[in-house]
Amino acid sequence: MSTITIIVAAFVIGYFFIAIESVTKINKAAIAILMCVVCWTLLAVGHADMLGISLPADWSLGHAIEKNLGEAGTTLFFLMGAMTIVEIVDQHGGFNWVRGALASKTKRSLLWKIAFMTAILSAVLDNLTTSIVMIMILRKLVQDKQDRMWFAVCVIIAANAGGAFSPIGDVTTIMLWNGKMITALGVISEIIVPSFIAFIVPTAVMQMHLHGELPKVEDKREAEISYITKVERKLIFILGVGGLCSVPIFHSLTELPPFMGILLVLAILWTVTEIIYRRNDEHDPMAKRVTKMLTRIDMSTILFFLGILMAVATLSEIGVLRALGEWLDQTIGNHYLVTGAIGVLSSIVDNVPLVAGAMKMYPMGPLGTDFGVDGIFWQLLAYCAGVGGSMLIIGSAAGVVVMGLEKLTFGWYMKNVTWIAFVGYVAGIVCYWLEKTYIF
Repeated sequence: MSTITIIVAAFVIGYFFIAIESVTKINKAAIAILMCVVCWTLLAVGHADMLGISLPADWSLGHAIEKNLGEAGTTLFFLMGAMTIVEIVDQHGGFNWVRGALASKTKRSLLWKIAFMTAILSAVLDNLTTSIVMIMILRKLVQDKQDRMWFAVCVIIAANAGGAFSPIGDVTTIMLWNGKMITALGVISEIIVPSFIAFIVPTAVMQMHLHGELPKVEDKREAEISYITKVERKLIFILGVGGLCSVPIFHSLTELPPFMGILLVLAILWTVTEIIYRRNDEHDPMAKRVTKMLTRIDMSTILFFLGILMAVATLSEIGVLRALGEWLDQTIGNHYLVTGAIGVLSSIVDNVPLVAGAMKMYPMGPLGTDFGVDGIFWQLLAYCAGVGGSMLIIGSAAGVVVMGLEKLTFGWYMKNVTWIAFVGYVAGIVCYWLEKTYIF
């Protein structure tokens, strides 16, 4: 058995155990890291046999690891910085205003407000954080369990759609942006309308399940945070969310990697909070310094991404992904069908390795071609990988977290929601095709 076959087999086995995490109860980060080390170890041991076949004659193991680790690091540092910024804003009550903005008389009007608010927030925050924030707010606004299930579904679909048109709204778009496959202006201008269609169409269908007015709920808002003033809280919110929104501008002006912009925002926010707490940290044990918030960052998620990205890199190094890309081009050819299939697959398996694999399958092409910067393939990949995960409740981070918070079942979602999400998904692709055919 060849080294290439063994590496591919190790990757497939590892991926299988990641997919059945809910059955094995083994954290997928552990499997991803193990898969990464095994694949690279197999490559280190057997690469001599592949020279002249899959690897260039001047190929170096050390150089390959450094190159791929550098590419993965840009995404990882971006995620760590963004997660810390969101945690700072959230811990200081920065998102409390959202509940007031969602006040509605009827269930249908609240559903539409939820849909648009979720999509907009997801474009700035990640879809996981947005989903948690929105579900917590929904619990204060909607008491009926059956009604809240449909609101929760709306959150899943809108969160995934909202993240697809923003360079910082989803891990996959962050990866494509960091890899210079898409630009901030390009993905926003050309994907925003298909992404909105992808949640507007399902929302129009879901509203048929909601009737009547919302019962009045007593407003029990959180007590004011004692150790900072309202002005300071607003300042933290503006610096955090405004800073996240300005990262694409920073990138375009300086041409520095996006994670540098994220680190700049984090550094400014960190400095400001240190100044705020300097006068009262000794007296108030609840003072939330950034050093304390760093311990709340989900490092298992970061390690999962590291393992996946580096494991996929081994398949790229041995030429498997390039060969797969050529096979897809020869067999299917149509990039709408290829990316559409990737989107459907992302509802079953994690979209991060799917996008990482697709990025390694195809080389960047000249500007103006399907594989050039902001080409059809890369923009469709951003849309399909993000929106496609809504078709099954386990297909996205937003779906998984809402499933846990609201106790939605896989069977109920598949029976009642999968077809609705699929209709929105296809409608968005058709909208994109119309844009590329008649507008852009």
